[in-house]
Amino acid sequence: MAGVGKLLKQAQKMQKQVEAVQQKLSAMEIDVSSGGGAVELKINGQGQFLDLKLDPEFLKEEASFVEETLLAAIQEAAAKAKEVNESEMQQATAGLGLPGMF
Repeated sequence: MAGVGKLLKQAQKMQKQVEAVQQKLSAMEIDVSSGGGAVELKINGQGQFLDLKLDPEFLKEEASFVEETLLAAIQEAAAKAKEVNESEMQQATAGLGLPGMF
């Protein structure tokens, strides 16, 4: 049963590390700019959008261009947040080697 105790300690250690990473990701801010600075987004490492700024001149453009630019900025921000999240979680769980986990 010593193996079970060791496994439990590893799981508890990993849980604490994951919680710390989640707090870090929540506080992290990722800035994304699109359309030559016409669209500026801020997202945290957990994928929550924090801020959106639009250049007033940009809004005078054709609607389809505005939509495409906004969508591109949102997709880029989401991809960056996902990449950062996965990287941080991988670092937090590296080396713990729990069978069947990650």
